[in-house]
Amino acid sequence: MAYLQGKLGWALLLAAGLLFPLFTGNDYHLTVMGTAYIFAIATIGLNLITGYTGQFNLAHAGFMAVGAYTVGILTVDHGWSFWGAFALSGVVTAFLGYFIGILSLRLKGHYFSIFTLCVGYIMFLVIEKWEGLTHGTVGIMGIPAPEPIGAIRFDTPLALYYLVFFWLVVGLWAMRRIVNSLLGRTFMAIRNSDELAESLGINLMRNKTLAFMLSVFYAGMSGGLYAGYVRFIGPGVAGVEHTFDMTMYMLIGGLGTLLGPLLGALAMPLPPLPGQRRIAAVLDHAGALRAKRREVLAHLDSLTQAIFRDMFAQGSFELFRAGTLMPRMRNGLSPTTAGTRTAQVLTLSAVTRGAFDPSAVKQ
Repeated sequence: MAYLQGKLGWALLLAAGLLFPLFTGNDYHLTVMGTAYIFAIATIGLNLITGYTGQFNLAHAGFMAVGAYTVGILTVDHGWSFWGAFALSGVVTAFLGYFIGILSLRLKGHYFSIFTLCVGYIMFLVIEKWEGLTHGTVGIMGIPAPEPIGAIRFDTPLALYYLVFFWLVVGLWAMRRIVNSLLGRTFMAIRNSDELAESLGINLMRNKTLAFMLSVFYAGMSGGLYAGYVRFIGPGVAGVEHTFDMTMYMLIGGLGTLLGPLLGALAMPLPPLPGQRRIAAVLDHAGALRAKRREVLAHLDSLTQAIFRDMFAQGSFELFRAGTLMPRMRNGLSPTTAGTRTAQVLTLSAVTRGAFDPSAVKQ
């Protein structure tokens, strides 16, 4: 990837993005690539807090949904223009991110990730249940397309593609300026060692909060673009699976690199080359895995809730006196309850085995 970091590499990527519509077959490809660009913008923001600052934020999709709903609510319910609502999408998200950041960033490592996972789920529930504001599970329909700027109109897939591509270029340029500045060096120092950074006089909380706000600002802007691009949003935008998708983009492209989020996001929508049946079979199996993953998570969630109910009922949260949990759980459950839990575990095991059966990929 090093050869892409120079001026020639950036020029080639810019030319590829500008010329892509000339080589695509139809509007569908433009729409898919435009959506990939939007998620690339969000992933660039996630990469700032995770790859450069070392804090794994699992609420990133929730912040993207905040930006999307800011545009949807202001345009559909209050008659704002798209551009006015879009300008506020990042600001509102960063403002919310400030308060969540000063709370969550007091935690470190996986504790921070677990806290933000809970925050993301709370965001999802608020969007789904607050029907008076977010329209609930129905979602917001009829979001207007961006208004024309002079003679430039955004009423075709080609025009929307170039609009999203423009903001992707702006986002990459701004992120490059950030990570190559003293501020970016500060973030990387925090990533490498909190103690060492603090010994050098770096204010940890202030800089972590700033990184968090910049990160969710990118998420909010990408959410605003998504709302104007798709013209409909629902609670699913805030789903944690989108955060995991963006994490996958970072890992595929390169964590803590400028181009990693972009390359990872672009690699996912690319179709297999003609004749590559094995690749197509693997991709079909990946789709089946995605469906199975939901089933596994549903069974796991049910089992976890049941176990916690049992623990509360038996007083097992006194267990943190070392060595008392398993004996109390074994001796405290009735035969009927124990049999139910065993059946749930066996069901979860069977579903998991089915999800990861290598024979499902046909030759």
